[in-house]
Amino acid sequence: MSVSSAPLAKGRRRIPIGAAIGLFFIGLFLFAATFAPLISPHPLGEIVGDVWMPMSGEHWFGTDNLGRDLLSRMIYGARTTILIAAAATALSFTLGSILGFTAAVVGGWFDMTMSRFVDLLMSIPTLIFGLVVLSVLPSNVVTLILVMGTLDSTRVYRLSRAVAADINAMDFVEAAKLRGEDRAWIIFREILPNALSPLVSELGLRFIFAVLFLSALSFLGLGVQPPQADWGGMVKENKDGIVFGISAALIPAGAIAALAISVNLVADWILNRTTSLRGGRGNA
Repeated sequence: MSVSSAPLAKGRRRIPIGAAIGLFFIGLFLFAATFAPLISPHPLGEIVGDVWMPMSGEHWFGTDNLGRDLLSRMIYGARTTILIAAAATALSFTLGSILGFTAAVVGGWFDMTMSRFVDLLMSIPTLIFGLVVLSVLPSNVVTLILVMGTLDSTRVYRLSRAVAADINAMDFVEAAKLRGEDRAWIIFREILPNALSPLVSELGLRFIFAVLFLSALSFLGLGVQPPQADWGGMVKENKDGIVFGISAALIPAGAIAALAISVNLVADWILNRTTSLRGGRGNA
């Protein structure tokens, strides 16, 4: 019986083709972002040829609107885009999940105040809110991370509070309260381990949203500022070439789409592997 069950167990551990493709592209983008100065054929702002030169053996993606090597700027753009999106996502999850769990456990006036404040922020369109704030504040990397992370934390708060409220009513949490455990124990040892599944799924979606939000801000001129490169800004810089059949704007747009789809595929796979609740880790 153990022999016949071995292939089945092995099949369950096999990575689906979609997740494998997603992992490949995520790894490729992370490799480019990490080793950008080493693998980039040219420096970020170096003029290497004429404007919008076609793809060739010397310039694999051609050149951009100023004659810079597009492949080099794509590699450096991967570093900027992924760094800012990842940092903003980490900030949004840290802030939103802690406040959401705390509101669900504490309840009362704290829950009411936080929820109404979050409702107020969510009633304003995120892009408009971001544009208004960034038009006043300097558009540097730190400001972008703080603004994007804070705005996105409202969505994470809503999910965290809803999930924590359900888990907070379960028997193993009630048993921990009867044992006299404090709120920090309840949040981090009882609720958090059992809330990881929906949070992991939301993590992928929030990262995708951060990439798209950053790209939109850069396209509108309030995101990453020159001479730094990010994929959304590269679309803006080369959009006029589309009229003449130049693909320089479509390459960074395709990279944004590939990253978004890849993260979503991997997040779905992870969610399918971690869907069951695990009761009361703190009880052991």
